[in-house]
Order: sequence, then C-alpha cells, then structure tokens
Amino acid sequence: MTFNAKQFLSSVSTSPGVYRMLDDDGNTLYVGKAKRLKARLASYFRGQLNTKTQAMVARIADIQITVTRSETEALLLEQTLIKELRPPYNILLRDDKSYPFVFVTDRHPYPKLEYKRARQRRDDGRYLGPYPSSGAVRESLSLMQKIFHIRNCEDSVFAHRSRPCLQYQINRCSAPCVDYIAEEDYQRDVEHAVMCLEGKSEDVTQALTQAMETASQALNFEEAGRLRDQIQQLRQLQQRQFVDNDSGDADIFALAQRPGALGISILSVRDGRMLGARHHAPKNGLDLTPEALLTDVVSQYYFGQPHNVPSEVITSHTLDDSALIAEALTQQAGKRIRVTSQVRGHRAQWQQLAMTNAEQQLASQLANTTQLTQRFAALQKALGLDSLPERLECFDISHSHGEATVASCVVFDHQGPRKSDYRHFRIEGVAAGDDYAAMQQALTRRLKRVKSGEAVAPDILIVDGGKGQLNMAREVLDELAVTGILLLGVAKGTTRKAGLETLFLETADNPLPLDPASPALHLIQHIRDESHRFAIAGHRAQRDKARRTSTLQEIPGIGPKRRRELLRFFGGLQGVQKASRAELARVPGINAALAESIYLALNK
Repeated sequence: MTFNAKQFLSSVSTSPGVYRMLDDDGNTLYVGKAKRLKARLASYFRGQLNTKTQAMVARIADIQITVTRSETEALLLEQTLIKELRPPYNILLRDDKSYPFVFVTDRHPYPKLEYKRARQRRDDGRYLGPYPSSGAVRESLSLMQKIFHIRNCEDSVFAHRSRPCLQYQINRCSAPCVDYIAEEDYQRDVEHAVMCLEGKSEDVTQALTQAMETASQALNFEEAGRLRDQIQQLRQLQQRQFVDNDSGDADIFALAQRPGALGISILSVRDGRMLGARHHAPKNGLDLTPEALLTDVVSQYYFGQPHNVPSEVITSHTLDDSALIAEALTQQAGKRIRVTSQVRGHRAQWQQLAMTNAEQQLASQLANTTQLTQRFAALQKALGLDSLPERLECFDISHSHGEATVASCVVFDHQGPRKSDYRHFRIEGVAAGDDYAAMQQALTRRLKRVKSGEAVAPDILIVDGGKGQLNMAREVLDELAVTGILLLGVAKGTTRKAGLETLFLETADNPLPLDPASPALHLIQHIRDESHRFAIAGHRAQRDKARRTSTLQEIPGIGPKRRRELLRFFGGLQGVQKASRAELARVPGINAALAESIYLALNK
C-alpha cells in the first residue's frame, strides 16, 4: 500500500519530537528527531533527495511520531530508540556492554594494578578510566609495572610464594610476596603509579628527584641509583606522551570519508594525558554530509551508551546541532560541557592526531583485500571485460598557476595501491598552465617504456580530467601504436561532488554511466583521489625545494650554540625541518617563541 504523505502531513504537529519510519512489515527503517516535526517530515517528500534517501522513502508504509517538550528531550529519546531498535538507515555504533578500567583494590596490603571490565565504578577499590580500549589498559599496566615494579600475580599465587618469581629476576617486580620490600615502600610505588595514570607524572618525577637527592646525601647510592632509573623511565614516558599538557579532559571525534568507505576515530584525553583511541566504521545509510554524520555519531556515543562525559568535546567538523548537544550533555553530566571544532594549541594537536587516526582507519578499510576484489569484479562487469583487470594506472597534473608542474602516475592492483610503482614526472618545456601538453609529455614518457618492454602495461589507463585530457591520451596511444590498454576518462561534475563524475570510455563521445553507489565507481574514485594526492605532494615538493632558501644560520636568534643543540637533538638539518613547533620547543635553549620562528622559517 502506498503511503499517503499529503494526508499524513496535514495532521502532524509542529512541536519538537521524534519520528519512526516503518516498512510494510512494521519494522523500523529510520529514527529521527526534529525541532518542528511537520517541517522536518515534509522535507522527505519535497525537493531534491539523494539516491539513498529516495530508496528509504520509497519503502515507507507508516510514520509514527512522539511529541516531546523540548528538542533536548527529543535528542535523548531518539538515541534511546536507536539503541533499542537499531534501524538500518541510522548511524550505528557498537554497543559496549562494559568498559575497561585499571583497578586497584583497597583490600590487600600489597595491591596490584589489574585490568578490569565493569559497567560502572564500584566501592571495592579505585577505578581509573574508563579507557577507550583494552589495549590502552594493557599498555598502561605494562609501563607501570616496568617503572614501579608492581606485582601482577593472582592473590592465590602471591599467598603461597616462598621465593621470588621470574618477574623479580627480570626486574619487573619488587617481590613483596617474600618481603623483599616494606609495605610502606610498596604502597608508595603503587600511589606513584596511580598518579602517573591520572596524568600527574611530573609530580611523581619531582618527588622521586627529591628522594634521590636525599638518598645520595645519606650515601645510600644503591637506592639513589634505583630512583634515578625510575626518573629516566618517567622522562621517556613523558616524551612519548607528547599530548600531555598537565590539564585538559576531552574526547576528540574525527571523521574521514571517501566514496564507499567511512572511518571515525575517537581519542580520549584525561588530565592532559591521551588514554588511547577507538575506531568505528558505521554505514552511511542516507549519504549524509560529514557534519550530519558526526552529529549522529556524537549523539549516539554519549546518549545511546553511558559514557563518561569530559569537560570538552572536540570534533573535526562543525556539528549541525552543536549547541543542542552541548546543552544536553551539560544536563546529563551536571557540569558545563563545551562542544567545538575551532581549537588552538595543544587541542589542535589532539584534533590533528584524531584526524590522522581516522584517515589511517579509512586507508585500512580501503586496503581490505575482499572489498578490493569485489570492486575489481564490479569494474569488470561495468566495462564488459572478459577477465578481471589486473593493473590500473591513473595520471593527474598538479601546479600552482603554472609553477612547478608535476604529473603523477599511481598504480592499483588486487592488493590495493602499489606504491613501489608510483611515479612523478617533472614537466619541462611546456607553456605554464598547459595541462594538455603536460599530460601529453607524461603519457609519452610512460608509454614509450611500455612500448619498449621496459615497463609493465596497465590493463586500464585512467586519466583525471575532461574531454581534452582524454583526447590527448588517445592521441598518444595512437601515435605510439600501443594497443591492449583500455582508456578511461574521469571528468568532475559541475558541483565537483563525489558520485557526480562523468566517465568516458575510450573516446570523449562515449560516456559510461555508473550508479553513485556502484563499487566500480568507488574504485575509480579511489585511484583518482590517490593520483590527485600524489600529484599535489610531488608539486609541493618541487615548489618548496625551489622556494626554500632559509637555513638555520639565517634565522634571528639562532647562534652557533643553539644551532648545535638543534642539530644534535634532531640528528641533522633534515630532522629539524620535519619537527613540529612542540618538538622544537623541547630543545634546550629554545622557547616557544623561538620554536615558532624556526618552524615558520623552515616551512614557508
């Protein structure tokens, strides 16, 4: 039975609330919230919708609504229903039944630090966390055991030991089971370990330094040496934890998206220390924008599951409902919660780190062998080929107003990007900005090697550009009499949006229509995007090489002593050039202002 949208909308309330879209069998397709129900629901039946949303609307048999007193109440109800019903078109995150903590019992004179999963904190000891993953807990436990020699054996084993175990022999335990350490000293080590896990490692370092000096003055050199080793290990830990800032409680959400794939990373920072990250790859059932996607992810993360809410939520994209989410989180946590995407300083470093994790997560998805094979099979079917293509090559051109023109060639096979076969072509002797001539030069140089047998021929040659680039590629193939290579052109649509490209097969008068959801199109978009990225990287390297004239000697404030410290710290000029502002500021004699000057001088 066809759903009568006009009749339904005539009686819908304009109040805030939640709506459920149902199919013919009464199953929930989608759950959404709205500040004004009537206006939001009417948008599904008017105007332009993307392909995936049209497919969902076509399945609607009924819509049920629940009116709420406020938009905040609607947000909370929406996430409760998503968690309960798990509709196929909503963003769905994995529902954790318990959370990983570091646990310290208060019922044993020689407690251990242990991994424990729990729904919430109890009254049987101290719970540190929750951590974003079990791996983060185990890594933290390993570090604390190594530095402070905290036991990790079971209580039953501890109670029946008559001599130290192997952990003592490898200097990982102080052997409290056989009274090799006093209870007071062991408790102090446990407390120091807890303080480090709470982000107070600098306080611990200062306390140990003072204790070392006291031991040294008392001529207790063995104890002083032990404390010195602990201090050195803590310093190494502090250097590794470069996001430490002695303060700051935040969750950082970053989203990376490419056609057919989505990666979301969530980093947790407590007391200025990064605890770790968790990654999600939800399905984008309605082809939402990154802003809308991340809004749904943040909402479900906190309201669909009882996560500990930090003082700040940082996102890679500005949320559609950032003010609403901040208000709801503030009510839930009983303290002011800030939701923002505009950050500076160390928070910007956290944001960038989360984005790097999201992009890495996305790259791992795209490199999945099974998914790649499916995409290659879809491309074979779309092009009507007799056999599965083995090797794809894609060319692109990059320059800045004609300066430092570089062509890229990237190669994909069934294992994904074959980076050992990537090539840059430095374009010379062509008019500035003449992309056609640049493409001709790069293809000629590449295909001459194929013609002579020096290089492997691709099954499909993809050219990023419009009809002009495709015609140029066809001329080069014909001129060199290279056969057996299928030619494919990719022209960006008028809106330059992924999924709206125009594809041409062999010639500019033979368009190849592909559905935006087609795995074959996703493969073409992936190699095109990689070619574009590689071309830009090559162009920037050439441009920066030509422009960079700054050296350490020419930077104000950098004399022989500071120059020597910089080179020693980073192992040479190349290391200095790659260093971030924060890393430069760690060099003895280099303050934040000078680090900024060095960074700007070497990264013009």
